[in-house]
Amino acid sequence: MKPFTFNLFCRTALLVSLISCKQPVNYSINNLPKPEIKGGKPLMIALRDRCSTREFSNKELTVQEISNLLWAANGINRPETGKHTAPSACNRQDIDIYVALKSGVFFYNSVNHQLQKKFDTDIRENIGMQAFVKEAPLCLIFVADLAKTCGDDTSKIIDSAADAAYISENVYLYCASENLATVVLGMVNRTYLNNKLLLRKEQKIVFAQPVGFKK
Repeated sequence: MKPFTFNLFCRTALLVSLISCKQPVNYSINNLPKPEIKGGKPLMIALRDRCSTREFSNKELTVQEISNLLWAANGINRPETGKHTAPSACNRQDIDIYVALKSGVFFYNSVNHQLQKKFDTDIRENIGMQAFVKEAPLCLIFVADLAKTCGDDTSKIIDSAADAAYISENVYLYCASENLATVVLGMVNRTYLNNKLLLRKEQKIVFAQPVGFKK
């Protein structure tokens, strides 16, 4: 191989390697990288720093940061039993997470730790009633599948709300540990999202939660 060709090859390989480590999510994703479960702040410090933030930088999260976030939110932490980082009533695992990014909307498949693209449209500005939602690079949408819950209608609503809240608090603690900003949203454009996500009548949007870097 000629010296010029070899040098060009090496530089190209190095550039690709650097980009793949730090690249933001602007493309269709399949498998997420393995979550990094070491590091971050100690639990008591994260509890001290946990807070709601309504000002976001538009800096995008990397694929690795999204992987860590979703695993912390509701990933599988006991593969031998299929159980998650967040509890659910009667282990019904009734909460689905949709991820809204600039590049589109994805479904989080926790079993395979994958993001499965649903469509390409950026819907962030239409998720919440507050203007700051569109500034966050990522917004989680928590959807309860009442077909998976048990009991009467009241029990299903209460249980699914509690299950979504457990996941939301995991997100809060992860963000506190990694110096990220987040806030839970009750004021969500449910009619728009129901239609856009093609939800079944048994699926109910509980709330949403933008995540990003502090402004």
